[in-house]
Amino acid sequence: MDDFLDELYPELTLETEDIIMTLSIKKDYSQIKDFNKRKEEFIRDLHEFINEFSETPESDDFVRYFD
Repeated sequence: MDDFLDELYPELTLETEDIIMTLSIKKDYSQIKDFNKRKEEFIRDLHEFINEFSETPESDDFVRYFD
């Protein structure tokens, strides 16, 4: 199944000193021809993703893991 998803969605791994996150990108950004606009859209979507996650019970569960 993972091979099937790899073909459908490109993956991106983001890494900082504290976090490694692998994302499967479902949105087709190729429709945005201008590079800077495409990048802005992607970054805006990342922010939106994080904001949405912060409002979920799963985010609370994750933070409780460190109790």
